[in-house]
Parts: sequence; C-alpha cells; structure tokens
Amino acid sequence: MKAIIFDFDGTLANTLPICYYAFQSVFKEYDNREITPSEIIEMFGPSEVGILRKNLLSARKDEAIEYFYQQYARFHKDLVIANKDIHKIVTLLKEMDIKLGIFTGKAKRSLDISLEKLDMEGLFDCLITGDDVSKPKPDPEGLVKALSLLKVESSEAIFVGDSDADIIAGVQANVFTIGVQWLPEYQTATFSEQPNLLISSVTEFENYVKAGVR
Repeated sequence: MKAIIFDFDGTLANTLPICYYAFQSVFKEYDNREITPSEIIEMFGPSEVGILRKNLLSARKDEAIEYFYQQYARFHKDLVIANKDIHKIVTLLKEMDIKLGIFTGKAKRSLDISLEKLDMEGLFDCLITGDDVSKPKPDPEGLVKALSLLKVESSEAIFVGDSDADIIAGVQANVFTIGVQWLPEYQTATFSEQPNLLISSVTEFENYVKAGVR
C-alpha cells in the first residue's frame, strides 16, 4: 500500500451538517422552499456550484452561490467539530510515508474553507475536487487523476469513502475500497456496491493500517 485517497464530507470530517445548513439556507432565501437532508443527498455528485445551477429555480444563481459560501464559512465553526482521531490517523499515515490524497465532489472553495478551519491544510499530497473533473462520482475520473498525481498504480492504493458513489468509483478504478461509517453523519447506511472492507471506527482503521493488511 503506497497511497490512501479519501473522500471528504462524511469521511474525513463531519461536514455534512454545514453542507445541509448552507444548502437549506440558499433554497429558503432564493426559492422560498424547504428541502430536507435526504433531498440534498440526492443532489450530491456535482460541486455546490453544479448543484445550485441545476436545482435552484431562481434566476439569481451567481448571487445564490456566493450566499452559499458565505453561510458555509460563517457557520462552519458552529456546526463542524474537528475529529481528533481522524487528525491523528492522517498524521500517522504521513509519518509512515504513505501518500495521501482527497477526491471529493466539493468545490475547491468549500474544501479550502474546511481544511483551514479544521487545521488540515498541508496534510495531503493531492486534492481533486468537483472543479477538477468533467464527470462527478460515481465516475472514477477524479480517482484516476489522483492516482496519476500520486504516481501510484491502482493496485497500490486504497480509496476510503462513506457513500455508494465513492465505492462505485473505487471499483471502476480497480482500487481497493473501504466503506466507513465512523462519523455521526454519513451518506450511506447500506452500501449497494459492497466495499472490500467496511469499517465503523477510526480506531479499527488505525489498527488495519498498522497491521499492514491489504
């Protein structure tokens, strides 16, 4: 195992609550409609910009997108608590000289906000966001790009995620997949595409990594 690539929302950080809040705020402000977290999850795939351009009825889309990021940054501290165990395992992986990447559907702007506020800047060797792909998850385009940037073969990498889209992308890229349900909020309770391994705690993942099992 030379590289581990992570999804972000619901995997590396419990950021789903701030995502829900920011989207709900935008739809309420610009469309005067209430949407549920499950409805938001159904929209996931493209970046926030793509989601709003596709689903927002209001013609004031550019203004609404800026409002989303204002809400996301303003309430991030209130709605997202840094997970010390995840920070610890990521730091451990770096000390083990394992290459680290992120492949997320988030736009670079929101990912940068979260990495800065959660003190996770500089921990990853490559960042692939929704801005960097033409085809969002479950298409493996971003994962293939991450493998290329990390200079590893698919057989040398692991992809860790919390959603069906993550696991499907990993399978299509011929990467070993780990489905995780270790944060309070995650996207998939029952995976339609079974990951190679299902892990429910960061401690379990740490033990797996230390054992060098692959």
